[in-house]
Amino acid sequence: MRLAFLGTPDFALPTLRALHQAGHEIAAVYTQPPRPAGRGQALRKSPIHLYAEQHGLPVFTPRRLKRADNVAQWRALKLDCAIVVAFGQILSKDILDAPRLGCINVHASLLPRWRGAAPLHRAIMAGDRQTGLSIMRMDEGLDTGPVLMRETHAIAPDDTTQSLHDALVEKAGPLLLKALDGVAKGRLEAIPQAEEGICYAHKIDKSESMINWDDSAIAIDRKIRGLTPFPGAFTLLNGERLKILKAEIVSPTDPSLKAPPKAPPKAPPGTALDDALTIACGQGALKLIHLQKPGRGAMDAASFLRGHAIPKGTRFGPAIAVPAKAMHPGDE
Repeated sequence: MRLAFLGTPDFALPTLRALHQAGHEIAAVYTQPPRPAGRGQALRKSPIHLYAEQHGLPVFTPRRLKRADNVAQWRALKLDCAIVVAFGQILSKDILDAPRLGCINVHASLLPRWRGAAPLHRAIMAGDRQTGLSIMRMDEGLDTGPVLMRETHAIAPDDTTQSLHDALVEKAGPLLLKALDGVAKGRLEAIPQAEEGICYAHKIDKSESMINWDDSAIAIDRKIRGLTPFPGAFTLLNGERLKILKAEIVSPTDPSLKAPPKAPPKAPPGTALDDALTIACGQGALKLIHLQKPGRGAMDAASFLRGHAIPKGTRFGPAIAVPAKAMHPGDE
């Protein structure tokens, strides 16, 4: 088939590679323009841009694909179909209607749950037990089109957004090729999305990154995993940011989890309950496993404590942290 591919981040790359290697004609690749990145703010091309250049595929980087001149160029491609994977622009009706078989999107959720920009982050942060991929025929709404195929994927208790991304990205290409074959042969029916269970996965804002120790250990653990690797969850220690990359629930309150150990002593949320980075939460406690100080590499808790003693009673959080009165079992 004669295709155009529209995508930008790493998540889209295996799908473009699968289409290319399957022998489809990639008439054009569209991706976001190079952006300033790194300390020097040098312009950096997207992974899709680099792949297209390396393989001699025509690549275009319009800031607004819906502009009249870009639409005219798009129509002149005379496409059978267009494949969209995390492109980063809303497509106009003119763009959607031009390919003979329309535009097909690969979305990292089980639609209609988690329409929008950050489905994997939101699924983990909400405590979902499963996610997956939806191959959708696009319409003018935001992830509202009928679904051609889907594949479920269980979310493990220790999954992060990165691990889910890595698992789903390998499934996307084969699933899309199967769907595309069904569409080309007229054997695949697009099923309208259900009206119930619609959720919107708002783009992750950096303001969400600070840990609120008044939340439960379960909620904080989900936040840490959902914001890994980017933008990362952090707390404050002596007024300095401390990124938390991994933690373990010490005393869970979720009845679906294993029976909790003996409850820790009562202490204000954000208080170190021992000298080994076990931190009190609004409900339960978290043991910090991997941490990162600004400008430093990630390290495990033991390595961190060798250079930064955190005595029992130390307070984490927005206020400047100072050792609090040591808490003992039975303290009120």
